[in-house]
Amino acid sequence: MPKAGNWKPVRGFLSVVVLVLLAACADPIASPTPSVVVRISGSTSMMPALHDLAAAYQQRRPHVRIELLGNGSAAGLRELQNGTVDIAAISWKPEESAAPAGLVATPFARDGIGIIVHPANRIAGLTLNQVRRIYRGEVLDWQTLGGPAEEPLVISREEGSGTRAAFEAIAMAGEQVTLNAIVMPSSQAVVSQTARRIGAIGYVSMAVITDTVRVVPVEEMLPTSASVRTGAYHLTRDLYLYARRTPPSEVQRFLAFVASAEGQRIIGRYHASLR
Repeated sequence: MPKAGNWKPVRGFLSVVVLVLLAACADPIASPTPSVVVRISGSTSMMPALHDLAAAYQQRRPHVRIELLGNGSAAGLRELQNGTVDIAAISWKPEESAAPAGLVATPFARDGIGIIVHPANRIAGLTLNQVRRIYRGEVLDWQTLGGPAEEPLVISREEGSGTRAAFEAIAMAGEQVTLNAIVMPSSQAVVSQTARRIGAIGYVSMAVITDTVRVVPVEEMLPTSASVRTGAYHLTRDLYLYARRTPPSEVQRFLAFVASAEGQRIIGRYHASLR
């Protein structure tokens, strides 16, 4: 029989044995779900809505991280094709144009391209022909159209921009914008630059228009959800998300969320939703 002084190490040993046995009997601890990253690149016009969609989706599925890159439509498509992103946000796809081989185009929303000027330019409105003349560089003074005594400062987007492609196809009837135009790298940059100069004029998605600029009616109509959804507003285009024909499951889930009632409600804050 062990002496009284020897009970302490024995008790310690028995405690360890009991803890090991209890751990063996307990349910195994679930390992954390591995993080999933979904990368989206493309149109800067679509980034505000995509930001809110990503935030809402990540709340529902916390193990998913959605990365957004506003590099322009053409860059987004290239990155999808070379495998560096999962989804391309495309802001210009003519109706008769099919998605590139191996890709599927998912409708995202309808969008209106707003013609914006400095708030001090109180011109009542423009016709499509007048917009075309300004962007061809033919109008040398806003006064000839009822505006201020200022030379128009034409602001456009960079090559590869979906908004530029849509504007040139719809407003310019395929003609090129004047070479004297100031070229900006994003929709937000167009808004910022237009807000700085009284004579400035730019074109941007309805999603990025702020109160720092003024939207000019075109053919007596402004880009509203109603006028864009019906196509009554002339400068209307469709927006798309491109993905591979058989994308990863999380990409499929996100695209389904975009098309859902909740996803379209979020999109409706910025564009004309599809439902």
